[in-house]
Amino acid sequence: MFTAYIVVAVLAASANAGIAALDFRRSGWVLANMDRVGVPRSWLFSLGALKAAGALGLLVGIGVPPIGVAAAAGLVLFFTGAVITHLRAREYSLSYPAAFLLLAAGSLVLRLGSY
Repeated sequence: MFTAYIVVAVLAASANAGIAALDFRRSGWVLANMDRVGVPRSWLFSLGALKAAGALGLLVGIGVPPIGVAAAAGLVLFFTGAVITHLRAREYSLSYPAAFLLLAAGSLVLRLGSY
């Protein structure tokens, strides 16, 4: 179980670090996506910082379980909010936020199961 947690946590951390980097670079498709769902561009740095913090927390959480639980739970809440934001904007292409949500939820469940 712990090996599965490490694999999923590293995948989730990598995905979140990657998308945070795109947020910090103000990637065109990220900006277009934000515009489509009505998220102000002024939030971009803060959203990227939350994703980066979650990625770091997942990695630290491999050795310090409470931090891993907190990071995974925070990312689950973050991406649940992202899915809700997409649905409220009637933007039904949920592949990105849903994939990130599943990785975060998997990290949370596996971290809790490997205590």
